[in-house]
Amino acid sequence: MSLLSLQNVTKKFGGLTAVNDVSFTVEESSIIGLIGPNGAGKTTVFNLITGNYEPLTGSITFEGGAINGEKPFRIVERGIARTFQNIRLFQQMSLLENVLAGRHCRMRAGLLSSMFWLPSQRREERAAVERAMQELAFVGLDSEFDNEAGNLSYGNQRLLEIARALASDPRLVILDEPAGGMNDQETAALSDLIGAIQKRGITVLLIEHDMNLVMKICQKLVVLEYGAKIAEGTPEEIKSNPKVIEAYLGVSDDE
Repeated sequence: MSLLSLQNVTKKFGGLTAVNDVSFTVEESSIIGLIGPNGAGKTTVFNLITGNYEPLTGSITFEGGAINGEKPFRIVERGIARTFQNIRLFQQMSLLENVLAGRHCRMRAGLLSSMFWLPSQRREERAAVERAMQELAFVGLDSEFDNEAGNLSYGNQRLLEIARALASDPRLVILDEPAGGMNDQETAALSDLIGAIQKRGITVLLIEHDMNLVMKICQKLVVLEYGAKIAEGTPEEIKSNPKVIEAYLGVSDDE
């Protein structure tokens, strides 16, 4: 069943066409990779899905409903969360506080409850802290809950971003180069983590340049070049696609 669908989506910045008539679907409970050379338009596609940009033409639907032109916070409320290529954390806040920021969209206490610290507000706050700690434990960072985010290693900061995204109760998590800056051991742990996210029934869409990781965990790959889709299929199909080999994966010296 399709959870997310892009149909003939185009985005231009002045005279530059960043995304050119791109269509693909993301099936529920799957792990889908969006790959291609630098400048192929991958992050622009993510920004279109998450409401940071609005398509010039085409449609984007999530759970059957159009999300074109929705504000980013509304997109999160509808069940799409993301991480970023360039880490965006509150560096001087604790790990717990960073994850609580991701939980905020699910908190429903009103202004009066918050102002007067009513029992309903206190219950909701306790529940939010408990959930945030669960997500920190899920990514292996619960023992450092009171540490400042800026004190973490680069790889652990990426894990913290994932925990914050998961705290918003997403149906779809969008990961933008989650293995960036990680060593081999951290990347292997990330692979297991993404598999565990899928087992929770959460769909994953990711941009990633680590082809070993992508080929291992993705059920389907979508390949972009110069803003246009040039291929779509299983990892095995993509590895043998001549257009992809020429544009991205490279040709051996023997060929």
